[in-house]
Amino acid sequence: MTNHSAITSVSAIASAVSALEQGEVIAYPTESVWGLGCDPWNEAAVQALLKLKDRPVSKGLILVAADEAQVNPFLEKLTGEQRKVVIESWLDPTSRATTWLVPLTDDVPIWISGAHDRVAVRVTRHVQTRDLCRAFGRPIVSTSANPSGEPSALDSAMVEQYFNQLVFILDGQTDGATQPSLIRDAITGEVLRA
Repeated sequence: MTNHSAITSVSAIASAVSALEQGEVIAYPTESVWGLGCDPWNEAAVQALLKLKDRPVSKGLILVAADEAQVNPFLEKLTGEQRKVVIESWLDPTSRATTWLVPLTDDVPIWISGAHDRVAVRVTRHVQTRDLCRAFGRPIVSTSANPSGEPSALDSAMVEQYFNQLVFILDGQTDGATQPSLIRDAITGEVLRA
């Protein structure tokens, strides 16, 4: 699969959704770096993504969503206060993008959680990625677009350099954040990636 499809028209999101629905791995911009994504509930798609990155399934993957409604199923084991802290972090436009580790629910496949008893979730502030998740109707996988051990892709040219076999690259720009999302444990508050 070597024919790239970097689309800049208004149909870009619809084309990306179509690729996700067909079980393909796509590349798309996020707050700070480019990400690779796929349908989290399609095991073959997730395995293809992991193979592209040379990443073991045991490490687990982040889910990125459009809004609170899309992550509600993953927050059900949090207390009211924990949930409030998580949601407020996503709503605060002045804070750094934050990915939260929350207790596993029955909605999370083992190929997403890996060897962990938590799943990583984030409501994105990146407009294009939010529109993508909204159009897809549920969260998507979000992992940096780079082979394991290599620097994260900062633009679509780097994505193509790393993964010339990708079928779909959603044309766009990152939000220019200089650091990837903060990762915190929603139960303990501990920061796992500063």
